[in-house]
Amino acid sequence: MNSLRLDSFDVFAAIVRCGGFRAAALERGVSSSALSQTINSLEEALGIRLLNRTTRSVFPTEAGQRLLDRLTPALTDIKLAIAEIDELRDNPSGTLRINAPAPAVDHLLCPLAFDFMETYHEVKLEIISDAAVIDIVGEGFDAGVRFGKQLAQDMIAVPFGPPLRYAIVASPSYIEQRGVPQTPHDLVHHECIKRRFPGGTLVSWRFANGSESLEVTPEGRLTLSSAHNELQAALADRGIAHVLEDYARSHVNDGRLIELLLDWSAALPSWYLYYPNRRLPSAAMRAFLDYVKSYKWDVVG
Repeated sequence: MNSLRLDSFDVFAAIVRCGGFRAAALERGVSSSALSQTINSLEEALGIRLLNRTTRSVFPTEAGQRLLDRLTPALTDIKLAIAEIDELRDNPSGTLRINAPAPAVDHLLCPLAFDFMETYHEVKLEIISDAAVIDIVGEGFDAGVRFGKQLAQDMIAVPFGPPLRYAIVASPSYIEQRGVPQTPHDLVHHECIKRRFPGGTLVSWRFANGSESLEVTPEGRLTLSSAHNELQAALADRGIAHVLEDYARSHVNDGRLIELLLDWSAALPSWYLYYPNRRLPSAAMRAFLDYVKSYKWDVVG
């Protein structure tokens, strides 16, 4: 069998529906001879005649009618599928899946997503909290949130939220018992609440003061896997926690926690929202990106 062009079947169905080559050619904006050539090629490829032609009419052969009976629902499904794709391209709708670490989800992505959904009622959002560096395309996500250094080269990245800062905090009761560390070096004499990444690595604590910077591997009896649990431990007088400022802010403001080593607190870059480097994102993704760029981050937190 010779090679087949799928658009030839649509031409064949149009000719039968319109009752002839001339009417089908007018509908499609082409010449009758072009359609005749398409049908001749299709019949040659299939090795059987599909249309009986007379000077006054065109009608399908038995083979043509059988083919048409099969084609009609299939072509309808294809047209509906294309219409659905056009809808996704032109109108923000469908589902967006976003993968992000818990801190970005808690303090940036969820507040933004809730507001976004108030504006775009036909868009569904699925947000997965995950600290691991993954292949977002392979895992079926439309976008991810990570630090800049973790981004793949074939991704487009846009800043997501304000700069970040880690806070070193402990409860007043703990400070009363153990004293206030004056420099990061003093942490060796304290109970530090450690955190382990999903991959098994312990989180190190980084500090900077003017031109001096250092990295501390915390020591302590308690190791956890989330900032929420670190805060629980600090509030329960279990030691000194190292968490993003957003987690500790309300507890510091109400006096339940005290921030330590402020002079050594280093600012970090913002999170980045990243997505595949492709030319045709869906209308929902375009709307989400525009929303991110115009969002007023100072209202978050």
